Amino acid sequence: MNVTVKKIATMITLSASIAALVTGCGSANHAVPAGSNSSSTSGSGGSQAVDDSNASGNIVWAAAPITHTGLRKKLIAEFEKQYPNIHVTLQSQPADTDTDRSSLTTTISGGSSQPDVYMGDVVWPAQFGNAQLAEPLSDVLPKSFFSRFSNGLIEGATYDGKVYAVPFFVDTAFLFYRKDLLKKYNLPVPTTWEQVKSDAEAIQKAGGAKYGFVWQGGDYEGATCNFIEYLADAGGQVLNGNQAQLTSSAANQALSFMRSLITSGVSPKAEDTFQEADAENVFDQGDAVFLRNWSYAWSDSQNSADSKVVGKVGVVALPTFAGQSGSGYSCVGGWDLYINPHSKNLKADLQFIDWMTGQQAQSILAKDYSEIPTNKAVADDPSLKSVSPIFSIIPNVKYISRPTQTPNYPKVSQAIYNNINQALSGSVSVSSALNHANSQVNSALNSSAGL
Repeated sequence: MNVTVKKIATMITLSASIAALVTGCGSANHAVPAGSNSSSTSGSGGSQAVDDSNASGNIVWAAAPITHTGLRKKLIAEFEKQYPNIHVTLQSQPADTDTDRSSLTTTISGGSSQPDVYMGDVVWPAQFGNAQLAEPLSDVLPKSFFSRFSNGLIEGATYDGKVYAVPFFVDTAFLFYRKDLLKKYNLPVPTTWEQVKSDAEAIQKAGGAKYGFVWQGGDYEGATCNFIEYLADAGGQVLNGNQAQLTSSAANQALSFMRSLITSGVSPKAEDTFQEADAENVFDQGDAVFLRNWSYAWSDSQNSADSKVVGKVGVVALPTFAGQSGSGYSCVGGWDLYINPHSKNLKADLQFIDWMTGQQAQSILAKDYSEIPTNKAVADDPSLKSVSPIFSIIPNVKYISRPTQTPNYPKVSQAIYNNINQALSGSVSVSSALNHANSQVNSALNSSAGL
């Protein structure tokens, strides 16, 4: 689900055949293959990892207008100021992610050298890498370059031991809550999922709200995103190598908790049909205490034209299960930068993606356009707190990527959300849903992948 950016719901809702957008499983300790490159450097923080004085010429950057007007041209202008020997032509791609994906696939598979660099969904690396539609960047960039990114992001861009994309900007999920209701009933902001449930039940019982907690449980990509967050919090994972791990005790804990939210009445009976807009509408109309949603939900909640809870909303990192430390895991959505393997100007391409993920460009993304930066040094910058309360939380967020380390990810995700949804609706038991999902994911992993 290309979860993210402008009403992420439009990016997150994907067809069954291409089940994904925003967009593998991230952890604080990811392994990054060593790269070899004649380029210099330190790559961590904000210093440039590529500094080739011979880089020059014209490159084409293909990017969809999925975010703020002017962002792409602003970044190009600033890059060209610093690198006047490189000219960047913007190729505007279709705003619809599936159409964009199809267009790029057709063009690059046909052997075209342009676009040189393209912006793509975070769930594409394995699919595009497997189809040889993306340059393996870990072969042409120093290993130090990849240390600049926030923990958990590079793993989602890795396939078969190589990194095929660099994180450009990210979206992720947060817990939104009614701070007025918590204050009224003398309840602390919850730090565990168990507290979310108990606080919600207490406020519902007291007549403070119709529903306690709304999220995304519909039969679509959003359910995969929600499930993998609970799964990671319980200490589990979808895949271990090329094998599904969905019959684990962690998977049972995750799905059992999701189902209990509905059976207890904390979440609506219709939760198994909810997508982003459905959950957000219930919350913004004042009918729920808690909401799990993407970053855009903050600004939406403060828009008096559509929201009845303006000034009453707080936001924190997602909770975790009791007994775990820190915050919970939050699904990665957003956009990456890829290089066309047929490009005839690799040096300029590398200079471009290096700058786009360095401190200057990432600060522009954050401060001028309120996008969540992937560069850890920028994400941790205290000055961002004045831009949005979301930015004060980012340093505490633990990113978890969807299981996109397989080119068969669309089928893997579909197996997950179809079976999760059946358990949420009560049509099958939790154990049956997980057994079926495990079997179907293994079948998907062994099927041939195609774009």
